[in-house]
Amino acid sequence: MEKTDIRSLSFSELEHLILEMGERPFRAGQIYGWLHQKTVTDFEQMGNLPKQLRKRLSESCNLTVLKPVQVKVSSIDKTRKYLFQLADGNVIESVWMQYHHGCSVCISSQVGCRMGCKFCASTLEGLERDLTAAEMLEQVYRIQALSEERISHIVLMGSGEPFDNYENVVRFLRLVSDERGFHISLRNITVSTCGIVPGIRRFAEEGLPVTLALSLHAPKDKVRQELMPVAKSYPLDEVLDACKEYFTKTGRRLTFEYSLVKNVNDNPGEAMALARLLKGMHGHVNLIPVNPVSERNFVRSDKRAILEFQRILEQAGIAVTVRREMGRDIQGACGQLRRSFLEKKEQGSIDPGKENKGG
Repeated sequence: MEKTDIRSLSFSELEHLILEMGERPFRAGQIYGWLHQKTVTDFEQMGNLPKQLRKRLSESCNLTVLKPVQVKVSSIDKTRKYLFQLADGNVIESVWMQYHHGCSVCISSQVGCRMGCKFCASTLEGLERDLTAAEMLEQVYRIQALSEERISHIVLMGSGEPFDNYENVVRFLRLVSDERGFHISLRNITVSTCGIVPGIRRFAEEGLPVTLALSLHAPKDKVRQELMPVAKSYPLDEVLDACKEYFTKTGRRLTFEYSLVKNVNDNPGEAMALARLLKGMHGHVNLIPVNPVSERNFVRSDKRAILEFQRILEQAGIAVTVRREMGRDIQGACGQLRRSFLEKKEQGSIDPGKENKGG
């Protein structure tokens, strides 16, 4: 019989499970607290449960726990990049970042990605599988335990397209914000999408006031489709209409992510076109100097081009910031560390079962 993924259960589902086991309802509250407040890694750590109940839980349920395989620490800004091993042997990346407003984690929603964005290393091997809600939660829980710092912000901007794993992502958001569990404010969570229009429209109906970030990267369909093949299915006018609907339904300002690639999308003409495109949109532009990926020939824009791009947007009344670079010296771009690890594993130069910390 297949075991229950207990950390992915909602409180009501856990309560139902406990009642089916013939236990009293208050046990669900105790177990839920152990899972999502104390973030235990073993049923035996649930000290206020009877020994027999702990045994039954161990026999009938899986307790998802991620194993850190590599931890890289930036010498520039102390950003930490984690490579976690899943129960099936797959590996995923997560990033811990320290800001003035608190500690933020960037987590993955899939093992790999099938969106095909040209500047992202996550897509090079395609999609392996979706992550469960528990595997997303565990990225947050393990990083908080390892860093010994309270996580105040979460960004779903690692490997994977969140709306390509819609059900698990929404389950994760409800669990991580539950006041009986980890209890992080939904307003401190950002979900990034490459522009899956049906997903954006559906998400607007969920009643989850998270920040939506759109990977835009070009103001015209032709260039955007060259950078992001998925854009061929969802033209810009449809994507922006869905974003307007999201703002109307949630009241949450949007973020437009724009990776600047030298001689591709960083010229003044592109900046003026972007300003026209976003006029009247309730959001701000986040300019991102692209992280070079060895398998691609994209080069980041030079500082002068970035500042000129920013100036043109500001002059047009568009709110814009240039993203502070984090973890540049530790393979900070999405998918880079995982790909490097898999290549070394294929070559037999690392032991996948041994933790490897770098700094």
